[in-house]
Amino acid sequence: MYINLLTSGKLYEHLADIDTSACDMAEYLIKEMARKQGVTEELKGKDMMKWIGLMNNIRACADEIVLNDIVYS
Repeated sequence: MYINLLTSGKLYEHLADIDTSACDMAEYLIKEMARKQGVTEELKGKDMMKWIGLMNNIRACADEIVLNDIVYS
């Protein structure tokens, strides 16, 4: 597949599409996970360190899902 995309001149277009899909999926997952775990702007105002820790965990989980579902597939 790589050689076909490279020789046809469509490799960069394909990679851009994957990048867009990965970013969109990550953004959606982060918002949904934060909502389900109760990570809100109110929490951010009350306990910034807790909010940062939770958001870091959520981002790591979302990144792992995106890598497995889009990038490595």
